[in-house]
Amino acid sequence: MKKNLILVLNCGSSSLKFSLIKPENGETLLSGLAERLLSEQASIKINVKGQKKHTAIPHPFDHRTAIMALVDSLVSQQLNLQICAIGHRVVHGGEHYCMPTLITDEVKNTISNLSQLAPLHNPANLMGINAAEAVFTDVPQVAVFDTAFHQTMPEKAYIYGIPYALYQEHGIRRYGFHGTSHYFVAQQATKTLDKSINESNFISAHLGNGCSVTAIKNGKSVDTSLGLTPLEGVMMGTRSGDVDAGIIFHLINQLGYTTAQVSHLLHKESGLLGVSGLSNDCREIEEAWLKDKNPRAKLALDIFCYRVAKSIASFTASLTSIDALIFTGGIGENSTLIRANIIDQLSLLNFFVATDKNNACCFGKAGNIGTENSRPILVIPTNEEWVIAEQTSQLLFNNSSTKE
Repeated sequence: MKKNLILVLNCGSSSLKFSLIKPENGETLLSGLAERLLSEQASIKINVKGQKKHTAIPHPFDHRTAIMALVDSLVSQQLNLQICAIGHRVVHGGEHYCMPTLITDEVKNTISNLSQLAPLHNPANLMGINAAEAVFTDVPQVAVFDTAFHQTMPEKAYIYGIPYALYQEHGIRRYGFHGTSHYFVAQQATKTLDKSINESNFISAHLGNGCSVTAIKNGKSVDTSLGLTPLEGVMMGTRSGDVDAGIIFHLINQLGYTTAQVSHLLHKESGLLGVSGLSNDCREIEEAWLKDKNPRAKLALDIFCYRVAKSIASFTASLTSIDALIFTGGIGENSTLIRANIIDQLSLLNFFVATDKNNACCFGKAGNIGTENSRPILVIPTNEEWVIAEQTSQLLFNNSSTKE
């Protein structure tokens, strides 16, 4: 049986998202999500050829157990025999990795050392790698880094206004994230516009529980909103985004917070959740405003949309022309309210939303939602898993890109 499938793993601290993909065309044969790991409520959802199965995960409810449950499903379909490699999403690669990388002990040590820059992500990614290696002992494992796409940023975009020695000696700089998503939608946008990627300029807004805006010039990232960690930039689901650094000192020195409490507040208690007091889920906040006229819900949405619009506008400083504005991510692909609110604040850049087109582009449907007089405004569902599968295959088997 031919081995031509890539298993893609995206491991979170209490979750494991997975897909089995044909890298040459993105066809997904199996996908699913294990969630609430390390708790008694741990469960796994597996979708095989349109058939969904939801089962509990047996003790000890950890990532390795979840991968074993995945293996059982693969074996039952005889799909395990077709896996040629495993591609892992890894959030932070620092300056060490700008390309997909075959995982070795040295690579794992570097990923672990970079955990101080992505404490909510890299340790979880490493758990997934170790669990996969224990189960798939003879299958090559590849790391694809969120930060890799942004390694083309110029110094003026990634150096902070702090002593330069902190960058030289400790690597403190802006790195950016969601790179595989921004890369994918930029490639897809060139197809829609019938342009060469090397001559295309976009501003891409990946909006979900985590958010980032990226300026893409001639197909390369030249600026992005996330920074040293995934905390900088626009307001997000539970993350604050940009705040005055003096707030941190005020919380510690005047209000008695510990550094751990400040970190938890900015990462887990802020953003849409912190402002609305309701939820980090944009759908619930929209409902609270549209149905109940909750003023805090409206405030949270207004702040979110304004910060995104302001970030988009600021990134025009990186470009000499704009071929399109791109929306992607869970919110960017599905929230007509959020998209319209953001675009309404960008009329100076000649972006104007067509209500009927905006309403039509949801739940996986792509399209241009701009009016006839507008610059193109593209809604493009992202597919980070396909990027990881494709780049894993390219690294190991020297396959040519399917999207260039």
